[in-house]
Amino acid sequence: MLKNYLEKPLRELTFAVVGMGLIGGSYAKALRKLKVRRIMGMDISAGIAHACLNANMIDEVVEKDGSNLKEADVVICSVYPEAIVDFVRSNLGNFSAGALLTDATGVKGTMPREIQEMLPDGCEFLSGHPMAGRQGSGIAMSDAGIFNNSNYIIVPTEKNTAEAIGWLEHFAEAIGCARTVRVTMEEHDKIIAYTSDLPHITAVALVNSASYNENTQYFIAGGFRDATRVADINPELWSDLFLSNRENVIAEIENYQNQMERWKKAIMENDRDALKAIMREAGPRRRMLY
Repeated sequence: MLKNYLEKPLRELTFAVVGMGLIGGSYAKALRKLKVRRIMGMDISAGIAHACLNANMIDEVVEKDGSNLKEADVVICSVYPEAIVDFVRSNLGNFSAGALLTDATGVKGTMPREIQEMLPDGCEFLSGHPMAGRQGSGIAMSDAGIFNNSNYIIVPTEKNTAEAIGWLEHFAEAIGCARTVRVTMEEHDKIIAYTSDLPHITAVALVNSASYNENTQYFIAGGFRDATRVADINPELWSDLFLSNRENVIAEIENYQNQMERWKKAIMENDRDALKAIMREAGPRRRMLY
């Protein structure tokens, strides 16, 4: 079966972006920079979709019944995890034969397998997750540059073909990502609870502390600013992500609490050596990350 996304260069492909928020809008802008053949856009808010059309971010709005999705060679789903399955189920008759579907969600669960099992023969769903973002939310915050030098996580199942995986790696590089990494669904959700979910929880907790008052802003330097950068997040999206990955998130909160107990104990006992040991342990680890 002909799969246009494999047979043609990017400039000759039609893409559909589902969900025109921060990430979806950034995909659309990145695709515009790549000068792909056509960009279609879809959003739960018809007003946002038409605003994107008027701003030349997209070339066409996906019809309410999804009928013109048949024109898309690649469909990128940038909506909440629970909404992806509903979208695919509602449009099973609208995908072109040989189309590739992918996503950008921050938690996978069993979703990739569930979608692949319902797709018609010839269509393939290959889950992905660009490790890109910025403070705030919504289409106004979208920017093609958020992908530059970022990592792109690819989460294949046993159903995915080597050709599709190779194509998505090439696509990630084309939009500016520096590296691609392949992991299982289980690995993805466990690691993301530590590297993404926990930092967002910590940032919100710091800003929500009882110590926050009208004078806080005058005592902020780099440490507090960096530690709380991601506190201004989308509550609808992130509550969905936290709850969908609850077991891993709870485990990471407990790990973090254990670290806080180490600090508390060392300070309460006036144990300078213990404090030094904690900090010496962190230094080499942090340097290894970068």
